[in-house]
Amino acid sequence: MTALERVQATLAGTHRDRLANQPLLMSFAVAYHGVPYWEYVSDYRVLVAAQLRAAEDFGVDVVTCCSDAWREASDLGAELTYYDHEPPGCTRPLLTERADLVKLQPVEPEAGPRMIDRILAVSDLADALRGQVEVDGWVEGPVSQATNLRGLTDFMLDTKDDPGFVDDLMDWVTDLEIAFARAQIRAGADVVGVGDAASSLLPPAFYEAHVVPRIQRLVAAIRDGGALVRLHVCGDTTHLLPYFADLHADIIEIDSLVDLAAARQRLGADVTLLGNLNPVAAVQDGSPDTIVEGLRACYEVTGPRYIVGAGCEIPAATPPQNLMALAEFARSVS
Repeated sequence: MTALERVQATLAGTHRDRLANQPLLMSFAVAYHGVPYWEYVSDYRVLVAAQLRAAEDFGVDVVTCCSDAWREASDLGAELTYYDHEPPGCTRPLLTERADLVKLQPVEPEAGPRMIDRILAVSDLADALRGQVEVDGWVEGPVSQATNLRGLTDFMLDTKDDPGFVDDLMDWVTDLEIAFARAQIRAGADVVGVGDAASSLLPPAFYEAHVVPRIQRLVAAIRDGGALVRLHVCGDTTHLLPYFADLHADIIEIDSLVDLAAARQRLGADVTLLGNLNPVAAVQDGSPDTIVEGLRACYEVTGPRYIVGAGCEIPAATPPQNLMALAEFARSVS
């Protein structure tokens, strides 16, 4: 059974050979491959080599092209600072004033130096794996990308002072992310991750009225393009769980800050959940035995529509035997 078939069986609630094992490997893959982070995010060939090595050595069912949240913003003109041991950061938001939005010129994904680098990574991984391991493209969600362009503090103030501007900004970035997702699907992505971390900071009423329609549009475009959708929202999203099922994502990652039983109850038995071990306390600092115990508890709570993983990305300092424990548990459950 290929990784994609295994996930499709999980989504459908039909027979599979074992659980899918899909931890998010970014910092760990970089450290394990022994390269500086700036090189990993700047040269798709390095990312491809690191992902293939990690997938082979640790029995992972997915390779991800998620590396940092700044590819789109960088191609739009944002200035980044690159580091050896962590993802790049933005020196200064592009939209220092709301009026700056009308000056922002869209960039075709194939014409953006950092976006095309991710597209090339998807293509090389798809060619190398030929469907045996899932290839995960990645885009930012409407809130995440809006905060990247506007700055987190100003964006949050805008939600109170000028929600109309926020709608315009999120519409603009949603169009960009749809184009970027479609380019990755054409390159061979089986799944497209949608990272929308800053959503966890929004109140439910604002999320329902302003964010849900944009994510629904993005999710629909990805699924219409032939790929699955993996929704990744960091932080405590307990207050947003009632709306997640309406987004129609195929896989929803549940952060360790959220009670997994509550997530299952709110989202229903038909939604496939991924997670939600604490990446540091349980995975990095635990032992293979405690990790297996934790995953077994997750599985007992979620039932069969479950994918093995942590609540967020696996830390760089995680002992290799701890990461291998995820694969061992996945193989033990059919």
